[in-house]
Amino acid sequence: MEGNLNNIYLYTRYERFWHWLQMVFIGILLVTGFEVHGLFTWLGFETAVTVHNTVGLSWLIAFAFFVFWMFTTGEWKQYVPTTKKMLSVIRYYSWGIFQGETHPFPKRKEAKHNPLQRLVYLSLAAFLLPFQMITGLLYWGYNQWPAWGLDFLSLKWIGILHMFGAINILTFIVMHVYMTTTGHSLSAHVKAMITGWEGVEEGVKIESWEKAERS
Repeated sequence: MEGNLNNIYLYTRYERFWHWLQMVFIGILLVTGFEVHGLFTWLGFETAVTVHNTVGLSWLIAFAFFVFWMFTTGEWKQYVPTTKKMLSVIRYYSWGIFQGETHPFPKRKEAKHNPLQRLVYLSLAAFLLPFQMITGLLYWGYNQWPAWGLDFLSLKWIGILHMFGAINILTFIVMHVYMTTTGHSLSAHVKAMITGWEGVEEGVKIESWEKAERS
């Protein structure tokens, strides 16, 4: 059974704003992108292309502001990867959570993400999202390829790579939505991303990451 909870203010207004804005952007991009590739018809091809391009460029600008915010506030430290205690976290999500065990890494202001989350979020922010943005920009600027010296590229393969990235982002979203249900209640993590306040069990010894990594 869950114990009493201590509420800590974990997510700033900007973090929450960025999280939901990005989810809206990605949702629109996935829907319009799949329509452009002919998987279904809803807005119509031309409208879907226009919306997709507009939202894609808006996302790129917003992402640049997010990167600036991370490095000026020091929040980039939240994404520094570590393999220490990784097996404990994997064991918790694959077994311990179903046995009512306490999470091996309760959240803290200085350590909002456990080792598994750090690795996944860093991969997303540093590799998958830039990959998707670069292939999207190349696809969007196809007519400028000769001027950019990129006329050796294949539009077909850029489209395939862009779709590959989209499928991986969709896979991440499905897993991310599932993980939001693993808090002390089904909606606890979602509420935290709305209000900023996260519940941590009382009586849980929360060690610093430095101590945890040395153990």
